[in-house]
Formats: sequence, structure tokens, C-alpha cells
Amino acid sequence: MARYIFITGGVVSSLGKGLASAALGALLQARGYSVRLRKLDPYLNVDPGTMSPTQHGEVFVTDDGAETDLDLGHYERFTGRSANRQDNITTGRIYQELIAKERRGDFLGATVQVIPHVTNAIKEFILEGNEGVDFVLVEIGGTVGDIEGLPFFEAIRQLGIELPRGHCVYIHLTLLPYIASAGELKTKPTQHSVKELRSIGIQPDILLCRTDREIPREERRKLGLFCNVRESAVIEARDVHSIYDVPGTYHAAGLDREVLAAFGIEPAPKPDMRRWAGVSKALHNPEGEVTIAIVGKYTGLKDAYKSLTEALTHGGLANRVKVNLDWIESEVFESADPAAHLENVHGILVPGGFGVRGSEGKILAARFARERKVPYFGICFGMQMAVIEATRALVGVKDANSTEFGPTREPVVGLMTEWMRGNELEIRKAEGDLGGTMRLGAYRALLEPDSKIAGIYGATEISERHRHRYEVNTAYRPMLEEKGMRFAGMSPDGLLPETIELRDHPWFIGVQYHPELKSRPFEPHPLFASFIEAAKTQSRLV
Repeated sequence: MARYIFITGGVVSSLGKGLASAALGALLQARGYSVRLRKLDPYLNVDPGTMSPTQHGEVFVTDDGAETDLDLGHYERFTGRSANRQDNITTGRIYQELIAKERRGDFLGATVQVIPHVTNAIKEFILEGNEGVDFVLVEIGGTVGDIEGLPFFEAIRQLGIELPRGHCVYIHLTLLPYIASAGELKTKPTQHSVKELRSIGIQPDILLCRTDREIPREERRKLGLFCNVRESAVIEARDVHSIYDVPGTYHAAGLDREVLAAFGIEPAPKPDMRRWAGVSKALHNPEGEVTIAIVGKYTGLKDAYKSLTEALTHGGLANRVKVNLDWIESEVFESADPAAHLENVHGILVPGGFGVRGSEGKILAARFARERKVPYFGICFGMQMAVIEATRALVGVKDANSTEFGPTREPVVGLMTEWMRGNELEIRKAEGDLGGTMRLGAYRALLEPDSKIAGIYGATEISERHRHRYEVNTAYRPMLEEKGMRFAGMSPDGLLPETIELRDHPWFIGVQYHPELKSRPFEPHPLFASFIEAAKTQSRLV
């Protein structure tokens, strides 16, 4: 039977519960155990699909088409285990399903309440589908004391009683702030956070304390005494250079050892940390560096491109170089010459996005890369902007545009209304709901055997994750291919363009899907590895 580890947070948000969960999962794997990670989000949205990236960060898409929290990206990158829609749930989704049952009469006239109906639904979600898994790690979003999180805390409290003895452990992540004027770390915020947690019936077994410096022995003793945990269970979670250093530092601090001890697993299997040691060594000892310009519209919040930045790091690992990121708001190019910002970069990446704001700047970035022979990587929206630019500049269709931005006489990019998913036809109306209506999840694509992208993949059939509403109009394909833009990848039915590339360019590739979602530190995505390799070559020319 699976054992359950519940990770909660206190004092402040954004302490890194997702990373802590992912790192602990990786450490348990290093000891030979199988793991599954799940995220409980207390907000009322059904999923993050319609939430602004500036509020919530990126939307991570799974193979089965779920729009989920960005922490699931950390889970996948650290454990290599692909997540699915059953690994992330929100209050909104729980209420949506409960109300649907109530309307059908499934509750036989009973009054539907938070306890037991909502908490039972949460428990069912946590427990479902864990056969054959050694450890299930469950992260609860937000912080203890948040009113919207109370049903989730109550549910995991109940599970602590209902699961067999020795099958449940609680980890509480808190902040130990350093007060410079006093010259000391303060334990009181953690004490109050644990007091709040205990007031709702949960006694943490382990404290994971975020800090920027070593925790003195006296502070450890005090935390253990006043928070009712063993002193050895007060684990230091020090700030580190890279997120890929976290498993090694948590292991050195004794987190995995203490977790297994809390479950009564002693002596614990010896861990094999060679993979993580190798990643950390490569990160800290690059043999060169490249600069990549990311031309986007959410550059003020880096979490909006979390998987993208990690995939670029993985590309750097594959080439043993440090990847420096130059974040550029695309609107800048609409009032200034792109050359001033792009002349000294070694690669240009235009990521996914929505809406007209900044689109002309992205088109100008694609033009600069095409004309100056700078490696260009267009992802989803970035591919569409590259096609519009080529249609305007190479084909001579000056009004080329996307219907996403309004009515246009030359719809080079248009709204998708239907597509095949397996053997089923999916249909969407332009005036329909926004949430969950895009082409979502894994779809196959066929690559032309002699294309550059097929050579990068080493395959002519691939499967990648999608998240988009608009597609390049194949009516413009013949004229673009005549001018050197090759449609090298198409959907199996030949109707939807999946990849484009320029024949007379060292590295100019656009993809309609999101390859960053499948990149791992141990398995860098081939497109990112190839893109950074091209940037490395470019760095010798600049």
C-alpha cells in the first residue's frame, strides 16, 4: 500500500513547496522507490487555463490535455514521471463535480456540505489510482490559515486518522527570516505557523526551513522544542545557485533520511545520487556561454515562461555551456530598431502567447533573425509570427495577419474550428467558452525525412504537447515554400502545419507545439539542445 507525504506551507507563499516536493520525490527515487506527485490548489478556478500568466505563472499542459499548475512541470523534470489530469485539482473543479452530482440527484436529497462531501471528494482524489506506487507526495497550495485552504487541510487531517498507522507523514515548509539589525534568524514566524497548523489538528513530523544562511544549533533546538518535532527533523533548506542543486542539498541536510525514519523505514536503502551530482557539476563548470534573447509579452514575470527557461538550461547542459537570458518586452521593437537589442545575442526565441499586444514586435524579431542569419526558435505564437513575417516580406502580401488580432483580408493565421483527436472530431465555436477549448495535449506529427527538424529528432514521427486556438493557413503554403519556407512537419491527416523551417538559414525553426514541456535535465529536448548548439556556433561569429 502507498505511503502518503503531505507538504504544507506557512508564514508566506512562494517558498518553494513545489520544488521541495519535486526534490523529495527525486531523492526517494534515488533510493529505489517509485513516487507519484499531486497538487491541490484551493482557488475557485476550475483550472489555471484562463488565468493571467502575470498572476499565476505558466500553464503546464499534460499529455492528456489537462491545463495544470506550473508545479507539475517541476514534478516531471525532477522525477521523469509524466503527470496527468488526475495529478492536479482545484476547489473549482471539486465544486463543479459536486454540483453536477447534486443536480442529477446522486446525493438522494441529502444536504450537500463542506464536511463530509467536499472533504470526501478531496480524499478520493488523493487516494485514487495509486496502486503499485511506494510514495504519494501531495502538495497543498497556499499557506496554512488561508480560508480557502481549510477544506484541504481538514481532508488531509482526516486521512492521517484513516490511513493505516505509519502510512502518513506531514512536512511543513516555513520561512526563517534574518533580521539584519538584530543579527539573527527569527524562529517566531515558524512557531506561529506550526501553532496554526496544530490548531486544525495537524502535527507536522518534519519542518523544512527556508533560510539564506546556516541555522544555529540553538535555533534548531528551540524550533524542535516549541514546534513539538525532533531536533533532527528540523531541516535546513538553504538558498542555492540552481534548482538542480536542491536534491543534493536536501539530501545533505538529511530530509530523505528523516522522512523514511518518520515512516519507520530503518535502515533506509542507500541512495544513488550520481545523476544529480553530474547535473550539478555540469551546471557549475560550463565550458563557455551563450546569450539568448527571449522576446515576449510577459517578461516581467519569469514564472510565465518557467518550462521554457528550464528547457534552455537543459540545452546548455547538453552543450556544456551557460545560457544567459536577455528578456526583451516585444513592444519595445514597435518604437525602436530591434538591432539595438539583438545585435549581440547568439539566438532569438519567441515563445507562445495570446493577443495582439506586442505581436508586431515579435514579427520584427523574426525578421531580424531571418535577415541577419541569427538562430531563431519560434514556439507556437512565435511560429505564427515568423510565418506572417515571411508572407509579408518574402511573398509580398503586405496585409498578412492573424484573425486573432481582428478581421483581416489576408488570414495567414486563423482560428481552428475543428480537428481530429485520435478517431474523434473535436469542434469549437468562435464565441464559445475559453477554458479548456484549445487544442490541448499530445498530438502526433509527421516530419519530412530529409528536413532539418527530422534530423534533429532522429525520427519522422513525433508526439508533442499543444496548447493553441489558431493555426497557420495552409492556403499560403505553396507561395511560402516557393520562397524557401518549408512546412517540414504536418499533422497525420496533412491538414495542420506543425513545423516550419527556412532552407537558406543556419537555424530557423518554428513549431506549433510546446517542446519545452517535455524537456528534462537528464534528457534535454533535442530541439533545445540543437538550438543552443547553433547559438554556440553563432557566438564564435559575433
